[in-house]
Amino acid sequence: MSELRRETRLRTFLKGRIVFNNGNSSMDCLVRDISASGARLMLSQTATLPDGFDLVIPAKDRTHKATLRWRKADSVGVTFAEEAVRPPSAPDATPAVLLARIRELEAENASLRHQLKEAEAVVLGRGL
Repeated sequence: MSELRRETRLRTFLKGRIVFNNGNSSMDCLVRDISASGARLMLSQTATLPDGFDLVIPAKDRTHKATLRWRKADSVGVTFAEEAVRPPSAPDATPAVLLARIRELEAENASLRHQLKEAEAVVLGRGL
């Protein structure tokens, strides 16, 4: 079967999560080999698996749109529809935005210190 693949798959032992039914259903799997265009997954039930689903690989911080290509008793072969998607990252902030945020946090910190001193004075004044 390897002669039919466009790319060589790398052996892996990664935890995966198959998500389908608009995110309402999922099942755990084990990613046993993977390439940029597909993977072989081990799972306990292949009968309930739909033809298309999202494959989430937490260790790689990746989600693939997967299409079922073959199925056996405890494993399936899938191809990826597109390049893996990473979760969105925080937008890059400019130095001016970062400086403004630092000033806000410093002001909040000063306010909290002031409140802490007032609370200490009240507790010490009452003899608690």
